[in-house]
Amino acid sequence: MKPTLLVLAAGMGSRYGGIKQIDGVGSHGETLLDYGVYDAKESGFGRVVFIIRKDIERDFRERVFDRIARNFDASYLFQGMDDLLTEEQKRLSAARTKPWGTVHALLCARTAVDEPFAVINADDYYGREAFQILASHLSSIENTSCEHAMVGYVLRNTMSRSGTVSRAICSVDAGYLVSMEEHTKIGFEEERIISRRDSGPVQLTGDEAVSMNFFGFAPTAFESFASYWESFINANVTSGKNECYLPNGASAIVTKGEGRLRFYTTDETWFGMTYSEDRPIVKDELAKKVRAGIYPERLWQH
Repeated sequence: MKPTLLVLAAGMGSRYGGIKQIDGVGSHGETLLDYGVYDAKESGFGRVVFIIRKDIERDFRERVFDRIARNFDASYLFQGMDDLLTEEQKRLSAARTKPWGTVHALLCARTAVDEPFAVINADDYYGREAFQILASHLSSIENTSCEHAMVGYVLRNTMSRSGTVSRAICSVDAGYLVSMEEHTKIGFEEERIISRRDSGPVQLTGDEAVSMNFFGFAPTAFESFASYWESFINANVTSGKNECYLPNGASAIVTKGEGRLRFYTTDETWFGMTYSEDRPIVKDELAKKVRAGIYPERLWQH
């Protein structure tokens, strides 16, 4: 059975300033997300499932989904603020407006996926090689496997000159993940790479292995994520901003002994639509890849 691609797209807004993930950056109006799905299709994935918010459904269909669905097996489902919460948790979190994070999004797709699957963000470029790596791994495991995987990137290849980025720094041993720690504000200060943490600034080398939220899981991971989510929501139900991050949940699978994450690496250079200033860079990088023959000028035929 071919693996499935899950796309975390619930953060997309309905106006530019927030619509970055569905802004046309290809020569025929393709979005950055189109290129990720195209890479997945070319690499052996069998279908794509998007996780979105209900209020962006119309924009999402018009700008992305209908085009992709004419060329690939595609579906979508919704992530709502109250999903997975008890009535008491809904009451305690009633004032919250910020989404609960990527573990929550993933669990919203639990009933839609029963085969090995990969997870990506909607606004990042990962590169064809990374999709090929995870497609190969996921095609080789059973649904009952606890041998999960991820593709790691070199930190300096994932930085933006437009502002800070959020990356999980990885500890690896003998080709397997040991742990991940989320750093939410990594940026350039002159030519130094600095992580601004609550405990104070930390200088990084740029050679660190980092997660870009590109994971591959067997369905057994859902049970681990559900347990991690329960612990998180019990501790943070009244918080207005704390999020349940996928890298932390994936790291917990390892530290709790519930599975392993094979750590693959790529030298691909990331680019993405994190800031409005990134748009011309993304357009230029994609145009270079079209000229190099990596992508056709018109990505989809219809």
